[in-house]
Amino acid sequence: MSDEVAEPEVLTEVRGRVLVITLNRPQAMNAVNQELAQALAAAVDELDNNPDLSVGVLTGNGRGFCAGMDLKAFVQGNFPSIPGRGFGGITEQLPKKPMIAAVEGFALAGGCELALACDLIVSAEGAKFGIPEAGVGLFAGAGGLLRLPRVVPYAVAMKMALTAKPITAEEAHGYGFVVEITPKGEALNAAVELAEQIAKNAPLALMASKDMIREMQGRTEAEFWAYQGENWYDTVFASEDGVEGATAFAEKRAPNWQGK
Repeated sequence: MSDEVAEPEVLTEVRGRVLVITLNRPQAMNAVNQELAQALAAAVDELDNNPDLSVGVLTGNGRGFCAGMDLKAFVQGNFPSIPGRGFGGITEQLPKKPMIAAVEGFALAGGCELALACDLIVSAEGAKFGIPEAGVGLFAGAGGLLRLPRVVPYAVAMKMALTAKPITAEEAHGYGFVVEITPKGEALNAAVELAEQIAKNAPLALMASKDMIREMQGRTEAEFWAYQGENWYDTVFASEDGVEGATAFAEKRAPNWQGK
């Protein structure tokens, strides 16, 4: 009988107000099975529910970010989706707090869709992004067909979906899909640095800003004003952090955010 303890499917590490979440199936190129989906959902809950955390960084252990769904597990009935939360536990119910994907090597199929579920993507040079599901008889069913056309031109998204061919990090950066390119091996460090810059700001303001930018894509101006008023205006502008931010600015000191 072996005394070996199985490695967790997902690792978490707190760095100040940043939670680093690492997909930890390097032997399977971090392909997502049900167990990893459950663990990733739990890590995102930790991010959203801990008032001492403001930003998440999602990365992968090993030579790549994520190769997508574990197809071997899929054909055996192990489907990596959680009802109400989607593939990987995050593609339908997005994190409330900002999250940055730190990509090395590749983010393919469901891995690309996990990256698209994040708010910003930092990528090492030469990494590949793609939705090749059509090549194995499927389609990008975890939000890729919704989110990809929002961050690359329509024709590029269509070509990626229909040819199953990936694009490079450099191409993705040119389209605005990737916010920053780093040397190989430096994506995580750069993503954490960016997360720390974001985490200096008020938690409620961050969540409000993320939510409105995400939710208002394609909406009318009237719908925007109504949504902002119904969901966030009073919550943020009447918050303790709102008063604290103005007071700290007047007193020329760093604010002490409470997230309320």
